[in-house]
Parts: sequence; structure tokens; C-alpha cells
Amino acid sequence: MRKGKALAVAVGVFMMLSVAAPMAAAQGLSIPVTGSGGGSTFAGTFTPKTFANSGGVVYLTGVVNGVLTNADGSTSPIIGAVTSVVSITQASCSILHLELGPLFLDLLGLQISLNQVVLDITAQPGPGNLLGNLLCAIAGLLDNPNTLTRVLNGVLVVLR
Repeated sequence: MRKGKALAVAVGVFMMLSVAAPMAAAQGLSIPVTGSGGGSTFAGTFTPKTFANSGGVVYLTGVVNGVLTNADGSTSPIIGAVTSVVSITQASCSILHLELGPLFLDLLGLQISLNQVVLDITAQPGPGNLLGNLLCAIAGLLDNPNTLTRVLNGVLVVLR
């Protein structure tokens, strides 16, 4: 009987440690996460931990920590590791896309009305286009998944 109690205590301690470890890891940069479905709602945070490159595919691993509220009002804490594929799109030389909606301004009787404004700035690479070549080259630095992984992990270190 003593052996059974010791095993139960060891399992209990292991379960507490496995829950406490992700909770401790969940400090630092946290992104709010919410969702709903089937009458239940979830509210919590996602804390990114590391980016990794495997076979040219970039993965993000982090910790989700929050509360699931069921349709009947009961709640359950949710803590767990999550790994997701990071979508890498082909780098283009599009530098800026800005859309401003309609604007109306009345300054002491002076009325200014501005309709929607769309501003697109695109770099044109080619011979003699120094700035276009430079900006397209900078955008192309992130085409290599290994470089992208290092850059993203560096950003996470700075944000922690």
C-alpha cells in the first residue's frame, strides 16, 4: 500500500510540474487570443517561444494559456504547447500600400473634404535603379528560411 501512495504522489507532482512549466514559460511577449464555437468561448494568450526551419518550412512554437468557458458557464484552464507553420510569401518589391478613407475637416468655418486616397510605392529593380535594387535586395534577404528563422528568433529575444 505504501508503494501505491508513493506512486500516486509522484504522478501528482509530475502533473503539477508539467502544468507549472508552461505557466512559467508563458512570461514575456504575449499575444491575446480569443475564439468561440459550439456555444463555448476561449480567451487567453499565445506566447511565441522559438522559430525553427525544417526542410525549408518555418515553424513557430509557443505556449497557449487561457480559459475555456463552456455553454453551461463552466470554465476550464487551458495550457499547452502549440506548433504552427509560418506562411512565407514570395518577397516582392512592393514597399508601401496605404489606403486612407474619406476625410472631412471643419476648421473654424474652413471646410476640407478629401475623398479616398490610395498610395502604392513599388521599387523597380534594374540597371541604373540604385534605390530600387537596394530595396528589393533588402526584401529578398528574407527569402531564405534559415535567414528568416534567425531574424524572427532575434526579434523574439529583443521583445522578451
